[in-house]
Amino acid sequence: MSHFNIRTREELDLDISTYPSLDPATQDSIVEKYHALGDRIRAEGLYQCNYLDYGRECCRYSLLFAGFVYFLRIEWYILSAACLGLFWHQLTFTAHDAGHMGITHSFTIDTLIGIFVADFLGGLSIGWWKRNHNVHHIVTNSPEHDPDIQHLPFFAISHRFLESLTSTYYDRVMAYDPVAKTVVQIQNLLYYPILSLGRFNLYRLSWEYLLLGQAPRKGPAWWTAYVEITAQCLFWYWFGYIVLYQSVLGGWNRFAFLMVSHITAAPVHVQIVLSHFAMSTSDLGAEESFPQKMLRTTMDVDCPEWLDWVHGGLQFQVVHHLFPRVPRHNLRKAQKLVIEYCAEVKIPYAIYGWVDGNMRVISRLEEVARQAKILAQCQKSMARNGDLGLH
Repeated sequence: MSHFNIRTREELDLDISTYPSLDPATQDSIVEKYHALGDRIRAEGLYQCNYLDYGRECCRYSLLFAGFVYFLRIEWYILSAACLGLFWHQLTFTAHDAGHMGITHSFTIDTLIGIFVADFLGGLSIGWWKRNHNVHHIVTNSPEHDPDIQHLPFFAISHRFLESLTSTYYDRVMAYDPVAKTVVQIQNLLYYPILSLGRFNLYRLSWEYLLLGQAPRKGPAWWTAYVEITAQCLFWYWFGYIVLYQSVLGGWNRFAFLMVSHITAAPVHVQIVLSHFAMSTSDLGAEESFPQKMLRTTMDVDCPEWLDWVHGGLQFQVVHHLFPRVPRHNLRKAQKLVIEYCAEVKIPYAIYGWVDGNMRVISRLEEVARQAKILAQCQKSMARNGDLGLH
């Protein structure tokens, strides 16, 4: 792939001059050409879903599920768990499509697909994900507002998290408490181990959403919480009782099956945060247009076309953030048009390989960890000298 105006992460984050001026005339032109790009994408039929692509997806899902069942029956528990984890990993992509109404573009049909795939087959609430993810799309990489980067006490991707910010999404202070102070200083070392266990946290968030009044109770989506709760109970019946309790013999085998299946599904968590953790968290104000902000806070992951099924469309996050309802299987075609648009409006287009992208994320985490260590040392020094900063 030919790259347009590729910049390093440091340049993208620190050198705002690489982006167009924030004056109204420039930003209005960017928006006008963005709308023209949207019209072109629609005219080329890229909003139309090719259901043959989902036919191939279903064949892949079926093979993985069959492997899970077969190896479970012959008591090859580790292989069975690995197949189940890969099954969940792949299902995430279709759940993501359904959450954006990118399959049929019908709220009811795509919601039911999402509930079947995410809640019944995967044990995760599609309603929680939509509530969280829609906010993320609006306020991408904003430390105060974007729940997708608010992960204290485990991760801080900006020095601003080191001052106990208030989250407008969770409506609470994200305390930089003693636990956070300890973990953030080594967050670059804990990054992959913590993400490998991320699915357990998603179970918690799903039930909080469904039981603590976060799900809609009025309007056209009033019914979704009840269907989700039913699907969640069915998931825990087939997975928790039939598979984990009845079919896997022995306590150690059950623990191994649980961990292997969940860790095998973990690469999708890395994929989800990869496109944002290394990008800018600066707030340029209301003067910055929506397309410029999306291009400044999001990066794509470069990969050969034959590997698209592994990344599930999440490697095209720049394109996806600009046009969230373009079906996943059309994102590669749309990417070429977006690159042309970026060249025209002179906005850097960030795209890196999988390894390079991960290295940039680790570098960002390491950078903030270093800042956290310096802050801790300063606080200790002030405490020893009796200087509490009260002047």
